[in-house]
Amino acid sequence: MRIGNPANNEFLLELNEINEKIQIEFLKKIIHETRSVNCDVMLGDSTTKKVKTFDIKNIETFFGNFDSRLSEWSSQGVTYSADDDLRRIFTKSEFKIGDYILSLHVSLQYRVLLYYKPIQKVIELQKKLAELIDTSGNSESKYEDESDRLIIEKLNELGIKDMPKQELFELFYNDEELATKIKKMIDNSQPQVIDIKEQKNQLFKELDNLLLETFHTTSVMIDEQKLVNGEEGCLCNIDLEFIDNGAKQGLIDASIINENTKSQIKQGIKKILDIILDNNS
Repeated sequence: MRIGNPANNEFLLELNEINEKIQIEFLKKIIHETRSVNCDVMLGDSTTKKVKTFDIKNIETFFGNFDSRLSEWSSQGVTYSADDDLRRIFTKSEFKIGDYILSLHVSLQYRVLLYYKPIQKVIELQKKLAELIDTSGNSESKYEDESDRLIIEKLNELGIKDMPKQELFELFYNDEELATKIKKMIDNSQPQVIDIKEQKNQLFKELDNLLLETFHTTSVMIDEQKLVNGEEGCLCNIDLEFIDNGAKQGLIDASIINENTKSQIKQGIKKILDIILDNNS
């Protein structure tokens, strides 16, 4: 059962009131921690500009407080997930109270844009890469032509002629020794091209190491469906479940919860609010 859903039971209404305060204060905290700051970056054409970003470490610290302060709760800690430029930082915790489980899920979904660091080394590496591409000319296309010729020559030696591309792919996939042997033949036939390719790869690698991540989000509350759909925003869900024969059940009959258990559940939710309020002070 999601705390905050419509209810007519007095106890659940009390929990909903606390949860409403949690949602308000949680959003305030997210807005504060994702406040924008200006950042100098460099574009691919070596021009520089200012962009806005926020410090994701602030959110990591905020979420980490739930794990450290809810010491009796079980948690796997603050976790990141990524899907291309879409990122998520979240933590999930739960606390067993008799036959009930109180759980917390806080999350922020945001996007990452990549730029280069605004330093001279980026320009120098880009210049080296451009010069290398200019001097190498069409050597790589010649390399590919020569590669095709050597592959056909070697396959002819093996008595393999006019093999369809799919079967050729399967041949190299299943015969690693043959694939390695032919690659070595190709590389040995044109060492200068191989050297140029290695130089290019090294320059690209060095440029990748000079990339700068900037972070962007929309500071609004979203639900789990919007989270799954890839929308930016934050989420703070509190659930109460009943354990029946070892399985979690979402349907709760609040009238049968004893007073001691109710008190512990209420204190658990209040502790969440206290953590957020402490962070907002």
